Amino acid sequence: MTPLRIGTRASALALTQTTAWASSLGLPEGSYELVRITSEGDRSTASLASLGGTGVFVSALREALLAGQVDVVVHSCKDLPTAPADGIDLVAVPPREDQRDALVAAGGLRLEALPEGAVVGTGSPRRRAQLRARRPDLLVVDIRGNVDTRLRRVLDPTTEPERRLDAVVLAAAGLARLGRSDVVTELLELEDWPTAPAQGALAVEMRADADPEQRAAVAGTDHAATRTAIAFERDVLRILEAGCAAPLGVSALPSRDGEPGTDPTDVEVVAGAYSLDGARSVRARARLGSATPQDVVTELLAGGAEALLR
Repeated sequence: MTPLRIGTRASALALTQTTAWASSLGLPEGSYELVRITSEGDRSTASLASLGGTGVFVSALREALLAGQVDVVVHSCKDLPTAPADGIDLVAVPPREDQRDALVAAGGLRLEALPEGAVVGTGSPRRRAQLRARRPDLLVVDIRGNVDTRLRRVLDPTTEPERRLDAVVLAAAGLARLGRSDVVTELLELEDWPTAPAQGALAVEMRADADPEQRAAVAGTDHAATRTAIAFERDVLRILEAGCAAPLGVSALPSRDGEPGTDPTDVEVVAGAYSLDGARSVRARARLGSATPQDVVTELLAGGAEALLR
């Protein structure tokens, strides 16, 4: 097989998760290489909402793929636009990591124990809304930067007072992949805190005309139950036309044995739409095997979700 050129963002998290996935291919040493690509989202320090959210971490990788500069690209699945990309196939969705959000707080505090008026950082409108819904007294501020940068603002005592945070909310999967789960002070349970559609999952794309041998190797990392779950979650997002920066959470709960869902029909889905100030929210629940994404959307819209997401 021709050496596989794997496109990835250049952040520490992207490189770590892409390297781990590449290792799972079982290919001989030297039979693949990582190609670092800088995305629009990496270049800009503006908030994701102001950048438009959708596709800012994906477009540059897809352009390199279509140009033949790489053979395969690895994304965080939650960053993918819901519309299909011409000439590109989603070849593999590997087994999902923990899809929960994680609180990292100074002093090892849980969310309910944070002092009144505590300053909490997040770059996600959804997390901002959920934090305000749970704790209206918190000062929630927008932050950008890689995981280490965000953690330092909480954990490093030498941080300038004006930049110091009492806590941040991050994806548990990213912390786990970087070996930083030790700093988590609370995992926020999905039943009450649904996360971004496809959070914790990777998406591996190739050109539609990819080399058959390379495609077969990549397809071998696909996990059917994870693909089923994230497809349902992303379809809710697509039907609502909400965009990945919307204050919307949709999560297929892991099965009782802790797997992403060996029986995809035995998985409950929870969804929530929120006003940005957290004052209003709408919830929906469904069973993956007996409901459709449209059923979830219908329940959310009946509760007034459209006004919250526009």
